This record gives sequence, structure tokens and C-alpha cells, in this order.
Amino acid sequence: MSNLTLPKVSFEDTAIAFSSKSNAALRKTHWLFWAMNSPFLVKWGTGAIQLGFAMHLPIKWLVKHTIFSQFCGGESIEDCQKSIDRLAEYGIGTILDYSVEGEKSEKSFEATMHETIETIRIASQKRTQIPFCVFKVTGVAPFALLEKVQAKQPLTEDENIAWQKAQKRVETICTEAYLQKVRLFIDAEESWIQNTIDDLAYAMMRKFNQEMPVIYNTYQMYCHATLGDLKKAYTQAEQEGYHLGAKVVRGAYMERERARAEAKGYQDPIQPTKEASDKDFNAAIAFCAENIARIGLCAGTHNEDSSYWLVSLMEKNSISPKNPNVYFAQLFGMSDHISYNLAKAGYNVAKYVPYGPVKAVIPYLFRRAAENTSVAGQTSRELTLIQKEVKRRSKVGK
Repeated sequence: MSNLTLPKVSFEDTAIAFSSKSNAALRKTHWLFWAMNSPFLVKWGTGAIQLGFAMHLPIKWLVKHTIFSQFCGGESIEDCQKSIDRLAEYGIGTILDYSVEGEKSEKSFEATMHETIETIRIASQKRTQIPFCVFKVTGVAPFALLEKVQAKQPLTEDENIAWQKAQKRVETICTEAYLQKVRLFIDAEESWIQNTIDDLAYAMMRKFNQEMPVIYNTYQMYCHATLGDLKKAYTQAEQEGYHLGAKVVRGAYMERERARAEAKGYQDPIQPTKEASDKDFNAAIAFCAENIARIGLCAGTHNEDSSYWLVSLMEKNSISPKNPNVYFAQLFGMSDHISYNLAKAGYNVAKYVPYGPVKAVIPYLFRRAAENTSVAGQTSRELTLIQKEVKRRSKVGK
């Protein structure tokens, strides 16, 4: 029986959810989510932005002060400080995410490695403000090379050298996290390179997670095999005596996964229904809560039911809201009704705060816009809550 009674949380409290926003900021957010609620406007807008950058039109200012400012902290770590401080005022941590994508040169891979190490060093100086750092393996290694390694295809001499360099970059980043005692997420990616990423993550856990979860792998529960993979990873960690770091998410590559499976004629790795993904997500965080002595859990979710479920699991398993091995996480600019209400109630919460040059983070921004449009009810829910807060403020005269 649990002897711990946890604070009650309501995601309907818009006064708390939008407490950090002025009336002007709230109106701006309302306009953005209204636009993203229209698939036509999202498609037209992303096309116009792509064309504008391709034609070298002066649109950076417009992008920076609309969709970029909603979903990104700034163009550099220094630019993010205002967002970091603002979130910290409300008890929310920051996960600095250098979101430059699609780089392919060794020079860019080295630059990403050094940038990630810098985020770790900044986090070590601001532990309460920045509880985690994160990187993508494709930020420090060629996608095609990871794909070839997973397919167990023979590598050329140059590819072998590139692979050695890639592994060294991953280890260098993880070593810095260990030395600075900063928890580090390794993000999940497409299934046809994910096994290679898993192998790298577990090798780093064996080396650096002996005393506490420092290195975290990411588990995408929209793949039907992932729940089993998580349980196997825990068994392996238990047998070998290290802590498992688990960031549990639903996932972000569904359309690409299904298209590739169909094109290449193999079994679709994606769950048959959203309900199946939800079921496995909730089962995964329940498994982690039951084994929290050896697992560091970050539940990355914008789903209210799953957030309530984790709160109930913490009470059932007598896990304090401030247990450092349990975090809730949402993306910057989204689901503030979850983040701010959980933080107000005393739970550990962090926001993914992407940053990077405006033009370079455009792929990330387009994914956010598309995700908000494609996830049933996501933007409508955000819009409804914003409208509710606008009405509340008009009544109280704020």
C-alpha cells in the first residue's frame, strides 16, 4: 500500500497554464495556433517560407518573430537565457536542444559535438535550470553510414574511418556528461538506424551509468516492438549492474516509417492504432515506475491522460514528486497546460528548448507545424485552452 499522497493536478487551470504570458503574448500564441489549426494554412505557409529562403527574400525577421519564437529559445545558447530564466521562474527546467538538422560534412559533425558539449558545461553550472541535455546521433554521424552499419553491409576503408570517428564523438559527448554529472538524452530516430543508436546508447550506459542514470536512450512507443525492447534493456541493465536511462515518447517518424515499409515490402513497425500506442506508452511508464530504483524515467508526452496516469503511478509506488529519477517533459511552446500545472503542483518538469540559426532549424519548425496539424485534436485543444484563458482574463480585467 502507498503511504504517499501526492498533490492533485488539473490541466484545466488556464490561469496557471498561461501565467507566464502577457496579454499580448497570449494573443500572439492564439493567432499562431489558429493558423496551425488549418492544414491548408500550414501547407501554404511552409511552402511560402521554403520559397522565400530559396529566393533569398528578407523573411528571416518574420519567421523569427512568429513560429520560431513560439517553438525555439533563440539562435544560440546565450539567446536562450531569457527563456531558461522565464521557465525557471515557474519551476520548469530547460532541455537545450541544438536543432540543426541535415548536416553531412565531418566539419559540421565536429561542430555539433562541440556545441553539445557546451550545452553540457552550461548545464553543469545551472543544474536546477537545465536538468538534461540532448543530442541526435545523426547530428554527429552520417545517416547513410548508420543505415549501412545496421544492415551489416561491409564498409569501405573510408567508411570504417568515418564510423570510428562517429563512435568517438558519441563517447566524447557522453564522457563529458558523466564527468559533469549532467543527464543526457540520446534521441530516437528512424527504425532502420535505431538498432545502431541503441547499441551505442547501451555501450555508454554500461560505462557511465554505474552509480546513477546519466545516459538515457529514447523509446518510441508507436513501434509495436518497443515495449519489449525496453523490458529487455532493463533486464540487461539489472544483470550487468548499471542504471537504465529511459526517455519514453510516442514517436515522431510515423509517416516515413510506414512509407518505407510499404516501399520495401517489410512488416510495418508502427502500431496498428493510436490506442495501441497509448496502451504501450502507459505500460512502459508503469514498468519504469515499478522499477524506479534502477531506472531514470523521463515521460515525454503531450497527452493529458498519460500525464495523469504517471501521477497516479507515482502515488501507487510511493515516488515523491521531486524524485530526480522521474521527469515529465513537453516541447517548448506546446502543452503549457500540462507543464505549468504539473510544475505548480511540485512535480519535476522540463521543456525541450530547441535553438539554432533560424534558417537551419526550419526543418524542425516544419515538423512541429505538421505534427500539430496531423495529431488529432492537438492544435484544437491548445486553441480551446488559449481561448478559455483569453475569456477568463477579459472577465477579471487582467
